[in-house]
Amino acid sequence: MLAEIGLVSLFLSFVASIYALAVSVYSTRRHSDRLLLSARNAGLLTFPLLTLSCLVLWIALVQGEYQISYVWSVSNPETPLFYRLTALWGSQKGSLLFWCFLMSAFAFGALILNWRSHYRLMPYVIAYLMATQAFFIGLVLFMENPFERWWLISTGEAVEALLIPANAVAPSAARLAETANGLNPLLRHFGMIIHPPMLYLGFVGMVVPFAFAMAALASGDLSTNWIKATRRWALVGWLFLSLGLILGGRWAYDVLGWGGYWGWDPVENAAFLPWLIGTAFIHSVMIQEKRGMLKVWNMFLVIGTFSAVMFGTFATRSGLIDSVHAFARSEIGLPMFLFWAAVTLISVGLILWRWNRGELKDEHPFVNILSRESLFVLNNVIFVLLFVAIFWGSFGAPVISELFFNEEITLGREYFERVTPPLFVALYILMGIAPLSAWGATSLRRLGRALIVPLLLTAAFLGFMLLTHTAEPVALIAYGIVALAGAVVIYETYRGARARRMSMGENWLQATLALFQRNRRRYGGYIVHLGITVIGIGVIGSTLFQQETQQTLAKGESVTFGGYVMTYDNFTDAIADDGRRMEIADVTVSRNGQMLAQLRPRHDVYPDMPMTIAGSYSTLEADFYVLLVGWEDLGASSATFKIYINPLVNLIWWGSLVLMLGTFISAWPHEQKAPSVQPAALRDRRAGVVA
Repeated sequence: MLAEIGLVSLFLSFVASIYALAVSVYSTRRHSDRLLLSARNAGLLTFPLLTLSCLVLWIALVQGEYQISYVWSVSNPETPLFYRLTALWGSQKGSLLFWCFLMSAFAFGALILNWRSHYRLMPYVIAYLMATQAFFIGLVLFMENPFERWWLISTGEAVEALLIPANAVAPSAARLAETANGLNPLLRHFGMIIHPPMLYLGFVGMVVPFAFAMAALASGDLSTNWIKATRRWALVGWLFLSLGLILGGRWAYDVLGWGGYWGWDPVENAAFLPWLIGTAFIHSVMIQEKRGMLKVWNMFLVIGTFSAVMFGTFATRSGLIDSVHAFARSEIGLPMFLFWAAVTLISVGLILWRWNRGELKDEHPFVNILSRESLFVLNNVIFVLLFVAIFWGSFGAPVISELFFNEEITLGREYFERVTPPLFVALYILMGIAPLSAWGATSLRRLGRALIVPLLLTAAFLGFMLLTHTAEPVALIAYGIVALAGAVVIYETYRGARARRMSMGENWLQATLALFQRNRRRYGGYIVHLGITVIGIGVIGSTLFQQETQQTLAKGESVTFGGYVMTYDNFTDAIADDGRRMEIADVTVSRNGQMLAQLRPRHDVYPDMPMTIAGSYSTLEADFYVLLVGWEDLGASSATFKIYINPLVNLIWWGSLVLMLGTFISAWPHEQKAPSVQPAALRDRRAGVVA
């Protein structure tokens, strides 16, 4: 019965999406507020329907309804309740359904919150949102349905089917429970449990700005209304995408057992690409709002962000690339590729049409290379160059080589670590200079004066690094460039607070809080920059100064490395509650004769998938990170360990918290009265017209 309820609600959500799409487009031809309201109500209805589908699948996972093949494939009787709940996005079918649910939630919010204030854009917003949603629901309904069940046909063979085949019976519940697969061991980690929902929220969040931008092109309302409608949606999507990337890095650091957090894996890069273009878009739209410039460029950026989201989803779900992060090869690849290509081409065609009509002309020319808008454009160019370089290394070169030369090539970490650092250096330099520049025109003398204090702060920071015995010239240059961006944030916030103290008589705390309250967008952005500065310092330290060694130790024997002493104490072979075998080494870490921590690096042995789990002792200074590589006999009288010292790596995780805080501040809405809706639409709403 659960499968039938989930399937029917999924089908009804597909019908409602198609109806909303068709009627919203038709309402523009008939100029009918009643039809538009009906389309909107149908779009809103998809959210509770998809919520019901997800709830049904959750209940099936919790109750162990193993006749549902998806439940059978991602859980078993030993799976803890927490992992049963998170198994909803543990494989292709469930994660696609979850993607649709999140898409419907964002669409619901956009249609509710922007209905009155941006009524003219609504027909096209509904059309684009529902077209995207209907496509993904269609994939789930017709190609990757999580409500398929196991059936025994007359030959005794077990088959998966939505409806009962002729003369088929349900398999024994006990037999299904015995053979159930259980959740992929790689997903049994808090970071990986939260990482996919964050990425999905980031992906679907970026669809909303795209829908409003295309609505502006289709309706001819090419003012900044669509930007005002979507700024917070873009920030929310960007925040979740950022968190997804950070959590993915943490998962790799804890679970994959190679001592790092970012391996330039194609699937990692597939999520990073929309972040790059989305970041450029968030910066670039400020120029259009302030100066009426870059109208065409902003349209291409928002299309590029949506296109990168669609391509990333296609790449990870179609089998285009092999990766520990990717889903299995699937038949959905071709329709996803065609949808991505079609929407991108239609959107580009709309831009070119409006451009040729002269409706996307900039209101002001660029007058100074040092003006804030010029520096923002340079910032955008670097983001795009990063996008191109990473896309080429991850997908372009491998796919072209295989298609046209029948040769498989992979551009590994060496390519990315050679190509991307100069571009990131340029980004950090612009982060330090652009906030000090003015809109319109800035003289070199004025910019130089504004840089004096940040440069002094940066010099003080480098002096501190020298005191910590960091004397490598490359590292000091890198630290200085990154620290300058943070110094500018501190200096600009100080200047604003000082001005308020002098004019308003407030104390430092009151003045600073008032700054953030009155201009959340600007100062929230500064906090984001500060978070990225902290992350940058962590990346430099953990990349340039990572130390590594491998040692075989007998029980009771010690190794000294990086100022730490590690002693191999004991070895334990145990069985966990969920049935996995754990092979654990007990080690003690000390420094200067003082014991710091007792760590337990281990192997988790699942059927056909062993995992290496690190033990780590973390401080702000560094991580002592140890892996159990192997042991020689049954009693493990000796064992081999790989040890890493990862300096400043925890600044990456702390910087991400600062980034979150800044994004929340920037996106937090001001209290304002919404403009009233058009009279005809208001009459329809009061009349309670429904789809």
